[in-house]
Amino acid sequence: MLADAGEARAARAARPRASFDSLSEDLAGEDPLRRNGAAARLISLAESEGLDAADRAALSEHIRSSAPVLGITGTGGAGKSSVLDELLVRFRTERPDLGSGSVSRIGVLAVDPSKRRTGGALLGDRIRLNAIGGTEVFVRSLATRHSGTELANVVDDALLILRAAGCGLLVVETGGIGQGDSRIVDISDFSLYVMTSDYGAESQLEKIDMLDLADAVALNKADHPGAEDALFAVRRAFQRARSLPRHAPAPVLPTVASRFADPGLDRLYAVVRDGLAGRETALPSPVSDRPDDLLADVRLIPPARAGYLAEIADTLRGERNRVAAEADRAARIEHLEAALDELRAGGGAEARLRDVRAELDAGSRELLAGWSDLVARYRAPRYRTQVRDRVREFSTHRETLSGTWLPRVALPGFTGNRDRLRFLLEENLPGHYPFTAEFFPFRREEESPRRQFAGEGGPARTNRRFHLLADSEAATRLSVAFDSVTLYGDDPARRPDIFGKIGEGGVSIATLDDMCELFRGFRLTDPATSVSMTINGPAPLILAMFLNAAVRQEVQAFEDEHERPPSADEYRELKTATLQTVRGTVQADILKEDQAQNTCIFSTAFALRLMGDVQEFFIRNEVRNFYSVSISGYHIAEAGANPITQLAFTLANGFTYVEYYLARGLPVDAFAPNLSFFFSNGLDPEYAVMARVARRIWARAMKLRYGAGERSQKFKVHIQTSGRSLHAQEVQFNDIRTTLQALVATNDNCNSLHTNAYDEAITTPTPESVRRAVAIQKIIRNEFGMAWNENPLSGSFVVAQLTDLVEEAVLAEFDRLNARGGVLAAMERQYQRNRIQEESLLYETRKDSGEIPIIGVNTFLAAPDSGSPESVPLARSTPEAKEDQVARVEAFRRRHRAAAPEALRRLQEVARAGGNVFAELMETVQVASLGQITQALYEVGGRYRRAM
Repeated sequence: MLADAGEARAARAARPRASFDSLSEDLAGEDPLRRNGAAARLISLAESEGLDAADRAALSEHIRSSAPVLGITGTGGAGKSSVLDELLVRFRTERPDLGSGSVSRIGVLAVDPSKRRTGGALLGDRIRLNAIGGTEVFVRSLATRHSGTELANVVDDALLILRAAGCGLLVVETGGIGQGDSRIVDISDFSLYVMTSDYGAESQLEKIDMLDLADAVALNKADHPGAEDALFAVRRAFQRARSLPRHAPAPVLPTVASRFADPGLDRLYAVVRDGLAGRETALPSPVSDRPDDLLADVRLIPPARAGYLAEIADTLRGERNRVAAEADRAARIEHLEAALDELRAGGGAEARLRDVRAELDAGSRELLAGWSDLVARYRAPRYRTQVRDRVREFSTHRETLSGTWLPRVALPGFTGNRDRLRFLLEENLPGHYPFTAEFFPFRREEESPRRQFAGEGGPARTNRRFHLLADSEAATRLSVAFDSVTLYGDDPARRPDIFGKIGEGGVSIATLDDMCELFRGFRLTDPATSVSMTINGPAPLILAMFLNAAVRQEVQAFEDEHERPPSADEYRELKTATLQTVRGTVQADILKEDQAQNTCIFSTAFALRLMGDVQEFFIRNEVRNFYSVSISGYHIAEAGANPITQLAFTLANGFTYVEYYLARGLPVDAFAPNLSFFFSNGLDPEYAVMARVARRIWARAMKLRYGAGERSQKFKVHIQTSGRSLHAQEVQFNDIRTTLQALVATNDNCNSLHTNAYDEAITTPTPESVRRAVAIQKIIRNEFGMAWNENPLSGSFVVAQLTDLVEEAVLAEFDRLNARGGVLAAMERQYQRNRIQEESLLYETRKDSGEIPIIGVNTFLAAPDSGSPESVPLARSTPEAKEDQVARVEAFRRRHRAAAPEALRRLQEVARAGGNVFAELMETVQVASLGQITQALYEVGGRYRRAM
């Protein structure tokens, strides 16, 4: 910006008139790109040099109609840009007539304050606006530049420029304002004041100038506590300012701009639209429209359940105290029994013994009474147990080379009932509540826990890698990594920001045909085949493709066997059987994405709705062998969290899903068995007990707080060795770290395990490095003798103490989250993200200082003259492979160009009507590509808006 008016005049004098005339001509032209470019340059010209009377006169000649101005202002952090974005979605969808024809182009001026000391301004609102794609919406960020008000001095000229550019609606959004700021009213045809319930005492409302002047008020974030009372108070203040009777309608409307298809935003849009057009909107009377009615169903978690994390923490602490008391009672009973044998006159002692026995919980008495039988079962050569509808047998010992019979499950040697009962209630043997050691009595011998993560290039290339990984394995356990194009719900395209990412770091999947090619040669309904898919934003779409691919395989097998296609009834039977048989996991953890990994594409509320729709579909179709979500701490850890924070946030997210599904009316035992978890394993001591702490917390909370059955209490966890611990320096050392992490995971009885390749710090793993990573697991499982025992941590003093310390640390984090309103409310304040970033900074600082020694990185460094570092070949997707993927998706879209529009329209109708979107996706993916489907869902308002 120029220093003073004299410099501005000098700059205008030096400016060639031809440059202004050329921009003015472009502004009035038909090319939308040139028109927007001219508008941007003219506004910059007005900011730096100013416009004179001749300039304004020339611009006025291009104005064909008078575009109304919507002014949006409000307090800082009230969500003005989110409200603006939602209004833009509705204006673009409806294209209303505001007096001079339907609105086809919208101009937006977003004003942010300049800092007094530095003169800088954070012009970030446009980053959060999802509805500004294409050329129909022009957005310009402006700084106040010491204008003395919430508006920039250039606003009037900028509005003139946008009118000349043919905009049919103009929007001016200010930065956060104080109580006395109301300059927006002077330039607006309709002014909207956005606020929240956090305004302090009710008397503060009398000081807010905009409540006297605004045409409408949006009480945003109406899902926050206290919104009901705030709505009543703000409405009364609005009425008093206009001398309206108490029961007169008032345009004070509750909104939740972060919510998909929010009814409050629909009501607000109608008020704004009609106000700009000079019409009145019929507002409901406050007598019939109580605040509680307007705010019904705005919260994902019902208000009565807002304290769920505190309840869980209290329940678990209470259980810990109960266990200690039960152990003491058991000891007293044992002592009285011994004393009774010594007493001759035992009448009084017998009565006391009966009293103490009655104090002991019936479940505790049953555990102690059954201990001898349980010991006998584990000492027998074979152990029999019921798994669902069949009986399975396991050998209880393994013979070593030296002839020692090593027990697969070691039994404690307690002689006293206090220690015995405490063990049974706190730890127990594998397969027994609270499942601290493991929820299976024994590991499955026929199926290795190995599940290697893979994905590169197109589906055919990854299919070849899958066959390499599955070679020589009795069970096929695949894990799919997707490229960033797929993770963000886009189709492969020649656009520069997409083309270079196709097939990099993961496989490119955009159509059902791609999914079928990815698993060519694998029978997805084979009980020995299991597939995990690490994808979150578009997870329901990819899952629908996967399930359809499995159905296609069965249809093809039927056709090969019967030499004809199946009838309609036979197809339904094949589909039903496939859904009830197929095994696997889809990650689909949207809470973790918002907190750590960032591949969100739909709004959080809409993404949760999709997750609920998936689970509802699973229940309705009896999908019992597929996990609908893998609640992931891995990416929280990779973003920088320490192991306790990883564990606490992951469990809190899991309980949030439980509360949300319950709020949807789903029975806990119908959905909880479909939940699984995913952790990172590093080398910190807490990693050694992370899974056992999680199993105990989950089992106790599900049983004691939610009344869930045994299957729902079982915590299933996949562990991947830490990617963050892999270093580009001395890459050979990475295998040592991975081996130790894999051993920790094995000792803690993870249900499946991925071992990273040593070269992943540099490139996509090569076949050689993958083979070494696989060998780590094979050597631990087959050669490391102590891994034959399946409860090696039980009975360790340090493990027992560390388990209790980590559990209490997790419960303390639950308390902190609860104090912030729960997981969802904490996310709005970016609590989890900030916490992760601080912990990441602490780690990096201590690593750089050497306080945390990293061998080969900051200590035990190679000598400078030891030669050049080992060369690692880089794996990259070739331009030909990228082009092939673009051609594949283009061919798919051509084949289905007749059916896709109608399928997408039906999908949008289901989304708008509140139906089960996933059930419709099962049909949509057969004719529409990933990118087509995500765009269709964006259009109905479900796009993610990042917090800044």
